[in-house]
Amino acid sequence: MLTFIGLGLYDEASITVEGKKALSEADRAFAEFYTSHLVGASVEDLEAYHDIDIEVRNRAGVEQGPDEILDAAEDEHVAFLTAGDTMISTTHVDLRLRAEERGIETRLVHGVTAQSAASGLTGLQNYRFGKAVTLPFPFVHGGDPVPKSVVDSLEANREHGLHTLVYLDIKVEWEGRRGVEIDDDEYMTADYAAELFAEHWDPDALGVAVCRAGSPNPVVAADRLEALAERDFGDPLHMLIIPGEVHHVEADALMALGGAPETLFDDY
Repeated sequence: MLTFIGLGLYDEASITVEGKKALSEADRAFAEFYTSHLVGASVEDLEAYHDIDIEVRNRAGVEQGPDEILDAAEDEHVAFLTAGDTMISTTHVDLRLRAEERGIETRLVHGVTAQSAASGLTGLQNYRFGKAVTLPFPFVHGGDPVPKSVVDSLEANREHGLHTLVYLDIKVEWEGRRGVEIDDDEYMTADYAAELFAEHWDPDALGVAVCRAGSPNPVVAADRLEALAERDFGDPLHMLIIPGEVHHVEADALMALGGAPETLFDDY
C-alpha cells in the first residue's frame, strides 16, 4: 500500500489525528519538501515526533525516479509525506497513478491546505476565490517583474468579482536575493510581492498579507498594496490575496482581523 499523507501547514504537530495514525502504521516513509516546507519543523523533528525514519526525495527522485518508492510499496506499507494537503501538486497525482498502474493500493489522508487557511484567517469566503496564481522571483524567469500570465489571471478573477490567492515563490540554494533565507532556501515575502504588484500593476489595489498560517501566531494585514510594501511581516511562509468584489461581511472581517482602514472599501 502507498498512503499519501498531508502534514498540515506549520510543524510536526499540524498533522491530523488520522494522518498520525496512518504514519504510525507505515513500515517506511518517504517525503518531498520541494513543493512546500514545514517551516516550523525539521525532518529530525518529524522523525522524533512520529518515531519513524523519513527518506526525503528531491524533485528528480519523485518525478523521474520514483521506482524506489513504488518498489517498496509493492511489499510494504509505505507513507508518502507532503506539507499541506496531499495531491495538491500534479507530481503527487502522477506518483499515485504510477502506483495504481502497478496494482499498488493507494490511500489519501488529507491535511489542511494553505487556501482554506487563507480564507479562514481573513474572513474572505472560500467560494468567492477564483483561479490561484504563483508569483515567481523576477530573477528566475528573466521577464517582466510581474508576469503577464499572473496579471491576466488576476484581472480575469476581478472581472468576475473573485478573489485571487497568490502563492509566493520558494527557491532552494539561491543566495543574495531579496527574500527570507532559511538553510539556503529563499522564500518570497508578502511585502516584496506587494511591492512588485504596486510598481508593476496597481499601487492602490487592496491586498491582504497572510503570514505563517497554521502557526501559533499567524499574521493577517489588509491595506493598499503600496502600504503593504512598506511592512515587515517576519518569518515565512507568506501568501498574498488580491480581493475582487468585497461583501460587507468580508469588509468587516478585514477591518477586524486584518486592521484594514475603513476608507479602503469606498472603492469596493
